[in-house]
Amino acid sequence: MSGINYSEKIPNNVNLSGDRALQRALEHWQPNYLQWWQEMGPEAAQNFDVYLRTAVSVQPDGWAHFDHVKMPDYRWGIFLAPQDGSRKIHFGENIGRDVWQDAPGEHRANLRRIIVTQGDTEPASVEQQRHLGLTAPSQYDLRNLFQVNVEEGRHLWAMVYLLHRYFGRDGREEADALLQRNSGDEDSPRILGAFNEKTPDWLAFYMFTYFTDRDGKFQLCALAESSFDPLARTTKFMLTEEAHHMFVGESGVSRVLQRTAEVMNQLKTEDPAALRAAGVIDLPTIQRYLNFHYSVTIDLFGADQSSNAAIFYSSGLKGRYEEGKRTDDHVLKNDTYRVLEVVNGQLREIEVPMLNALNEVLRDDFIKDSMAGVGRWNKVLEKNGIAFRLQVPHKAFNRRIGTLAGIRVSPEGTVLSEEQWKAHEHEWLPTPEDRAFVASLMGRVVEPGKFANWIAPPVIGVNRQPINFEYIRFN
Repeated sequence: MSGINYSEKIPNNVNLSGDRALQRALEHWQPNYLQWWQEMGPEAAQNFDVYLRTAVSVQPDGWAHFDHVKMPDYRWGIFLAPQDGSRKIHFGENIGRDVWQDAPGEHRANLRRIIVTQGDTEPASVEQQRHLGLTAPSQYDLRNLFQVNVEEGRHLWAMVYLLHRYFGRDGREEADALLQRNSGDEDSPRILGAFNEKTPDWLAFYMFTYFTDRDGKFQLCALAESSFDPLARTTKFMLTEEAHHMFVGESGVSRVLQRTAEVMNQLKTEDPAALRAAGVIDLPTIQRYLNFHYSVTIDLFGADQSSNAAIFYSSGLKGRYEEGKRTDDHVLKNDTYRVLEVVNGQLREIEVPMLNALNEVLRDDFIKDSMAGVGRWNKVLEKNGIAFRLQVPHKAFNRRIGTLAGIRVSPEGTVLSEEQWKAHEHEWLPTPEDRAFVASLMGRVVEPGKFANWIAPPVIGVNRQPINFEYIRFN
C-alpha cells in the first residue's frame, strides 16, 4: 500500500482503520501531541500560513505537495515505504531467513529501546529550535526552519506508531513519555546529550542540521537494514524527508561563508574585529562553531567499543550503513577494526573485534561524509580567493563518551594536559563572547526577498519558486 489515506483523522498508509483498537489508541495520543506542539513547537508562529511540503505518497517520484498551511493544521501522519514480500535478513546470525513482520519475543526489549532512543531525538530538535523563528534572517530561512520542525514532528509519529502497534502497554507508556521529556529539562531531559544542548542562534542551527541531522541519516540508514521489517520500512521513508534537513545546514553555512568572503574582499581584510564591525561572522568563529557541533555529534554514535552494538548487529536489529553494498560475510565474527586509545599520553590505534566496534564503524562513515561537505564549504572560500580553510577536528577532540571521554586532545590530535587545554580552549570552541556576537546579529528579517547582512541569498528558491516568493503569510 503506497498511497496515503488523507480522509482519516490520522493520515496513513498502514490501513489504520482496519485495526480499531490501534486507531483509538493513536487518536487518544494525538491531542497530547498537539498540546505538546502548541507548548513546545515554534514560538509565536502558530497562526502563520507557511509554504510547506506534505507527503502525499511514499513513491520516489512526486511524493510531496507544496502549499501554504498553518502549522497546527499540518497533517502529521504514519507513512511506511512499500513492503517487499521477498525481503530476507541479510546480516547477523539469522542471515537468509525471512524478515520479521512482528517483534520477536527475545528481541522486544532491545527493539523497543532502539525505537524509543530514535523517537526521543525527533521532538527534542523541535524544542531546541523553538525560539529561532523570532530571529530568522529571511522568509526563505524561516520557511525552511518550519519545514524541518514539522517533519521532525512527523518522525516522532513514525516511532510512536511502531511503539503502539508492536509493543503493547509498554509501548504506549513509552510513547507517552516521549512527550513528557523535554530538551534541557533538569528533571526529565532528553536521552542523548546533544539533544539537551541549546540551539541559540542560526549559525548553530545550520551546524546542527548539517552535523546532527547527518547523524540522523546514518542512524536511520543502519535501522533501514533491520530485520524487523516495519522499522526498516519506516526509517526508509524518513530518510526521504531527512535529506532536506541536511541541505538546510549545508547550504546555510555555505551562504554564511559566501557573505563573509564578499565582505573580506570588499574591505580587503582578514581581521575578525573589522569583519565583526562590518556585521558578518569571521571565519575563526565559524571554525569554532564547527568544532563544537562536530565533536558533540560524533559522541551520538556511542562508545567506541560496545557489547550492545554487537548484540544489535548479530541479532539482526541494526545493520551498518549501506550493509547491502558491503562485500564481507555480514556476520563479522572473525573480523577486526581499529579504534583509538591513549597510552602513556599518546593516542594509538588498537585492533578489536569488529562486532564490538560497530559504533566506531558508523562514526567513521559519518566522518567521511561530513568531511566531503566541509570540502564543499571550502570551495566557496576558494572561489572567492580566500586562503582560509575550514577543517574537522581530530576524532578525539572534545569527547565526552567512550574511552576518549575526559582526555584533552587538540584539534590536530595532540594529547594535552588540563593546563594546556585551558590555555587554548578559547581558540578551539565558541567563547561566551563569540556566542554574544553571533546573537547580536540575529535581528528578524521577514520582507520577501530580503536577507540579513550576515548571510547571502540562496541560489534558487524552494520548489523553484522565486527568491522573493511569499513563503510566509503572517496574517
